[in-house]
Amino acid sequence: MTGYPGFAFEVTQTMTAEPGWPDAARRGVITTPHGLIETPAFIFCATRGALRGVVPSQARAEGTQIILGNTYHLMLQPGAERVAALGGLHAMMGWDGPMLTDSGGFQIFSLGQGTGAKEIKSSRTNARDPSLLSIDENGASFRSYVDGSKVTLRPEDSIRIQRQIGADIILVLDECTPYHVDRDYTARSMELTHRWAQRSIEEFGRAAEGSAGPQALYGIVQGGVYDDLRRESTDFTAAQPYFGYAVGGCLGGTAEEMDEVVALAMAPLNAATPEPRPIHLLGVGSVRDVWNGVAKGIDTFDCVNPTRLARHGSAYLRPGLGETENGREYINLKNARFREDDGPIDPECDCATCTSVSRAYVHHLVKAGEVNAIHLLAVHNVRFMNRLLEDVRAALTDGNFAAARDHWIHG
Repeated sequence: MTGYPGFAFEVTQTMTAEPGWPDAARRGVITTPHGLIETPAFIFCATRGALRGVVPSQARAEGTQIILGNTYHLMLQPGAERVAALGGLHAMMGWDGPMLTDSGGFQIFSLGQGTGAKEIKSSRTNARDPSLLSIDENGASFRSYVDGSKVTLRPEDSIRIQRQIGADIILVLDECTPYHVDRDYTARSMELTHRWAQRSIEEFGRAAEGSAGPQALYGIVQGGVYDDLRRESTDFTAAQPYFGYAVGGCLGGTAEEMDEVVALAMAPLNAATPEPRPIHLLGVGSVRDVWNGVAKGIDTFDCVNPTRLARHGSAYLRPGLGETENGREYINLKNARFREDDGPIDPECDCATCTSVSRAYVHHLVKAGEVNAIHLLAVHNVRFMNRLLEDVRAALTDGNFAAARDHWIHG
C-alpha cells in the first residue's frame, strides 16, 4: 500500500460467512514496524500505558498481538512530551509489539451529552459533565481531571500528540455521538467530524513521524443509527488516503440494531478501493459481537472489558459451556458457589491462571480483597479473548465458521 512505508495489509483468505455477504469474512496480516498482526485480532486497552493487572511480557505469553493506548489520558498524565522524551509509549511501558492509539474523541465527548443507558456500548447516563466546556469548529475544550486546567484539543493537536506517543496506528479526531441525540444533531456532528478528518489528514502529512518510527492513519465512519448518514460517512471516509478504517460512534441500542449499523458501513468500505484495507470496530468485543463482526468483514476489535471484568472479580467463560446466566459471557468469582470449587476457572483454558490455581482460591482472594485476584483474573481474560480470536481464525481456515460460532455461543 503506497504512502505508508513499513505498513501493509494482505488478505490471505476470504469466505462466505453470512447469506448475502459473499467473501465478507476474511483472514489477513497487518504488517507494522513493530511486527505482524494476524487478523481477525483483538486489541487490548492499555489506557494509561498499562494493561491493568497484566505486564507486557505476560500479555505476550498469553498470545496478545497488539495493544491500545488512550490519547486523552496520556496527554493529561504524564503528558505527550514526556512520553516522547522517554522514547515513546513502546519504550516507556516495555511493549515491543504493534500498538494503536485512539484520537481522544470518545473520552472527551462522553463528558458532554453522555451515552444513553439504552446504548449497547455503554451504560452511562445522559448527564453532562461540567468539565466539558465547548465543542465547536476549532475543537473541544474541557477541564483536565488532573489539575483542573483548561485544555483545547483540535484535530491537529490530536495528531501531534499521537505522533509523540508513537503508536503504529493512529486515528483522526471525531465526535462520538450518543444514542439519544436526534438525526439533525447526528448529521451536524458527522459533517464536523468530516471537516476535522480533513484537517487531521493535512496535519498527518505535515508532522514528523512518531517517536517510535513511521505511523499509519485510520479514518472513522460516523453517522449514528441513521442509514443515509452512515452511507454518507462511509463514502466520505473511503475516499480519503487512509491506511485503514474504523467504524465508530453510536451503534444502536440492541445487538440486532448494531448488526444492521455495522453492515451499513461494511459493504461500501470493502468495495471502496482496488486493494483491501484493514477495518476496526471501535469499543466492541463480546463473544457474539466478535463472531458477527468478522462475518461482515471486521478485522480488529477493542474493548476494555477483559481487564475491567477482572477488577470486579469476574472471568470470561464460553457461553456455550452453559455455566453463564442471563446472557452474560462471564462468571463472578465473588459468588458463594465457588467457595469450595477446586476446578480451574475455565476447563478449556490453557492460561497461567487456569493451569495453576482453582476457582476456590480465586474466590478467596476476591473476597479478601487481595490484588493478586485482579492479576489472576486479568491473565485469564486476556488469554480467553486471544483464544476466541485464534478459534475465529482457525474456523475461517477450516471453513467451519458457522459451526464454530454456534459452539462458542450456544454449545
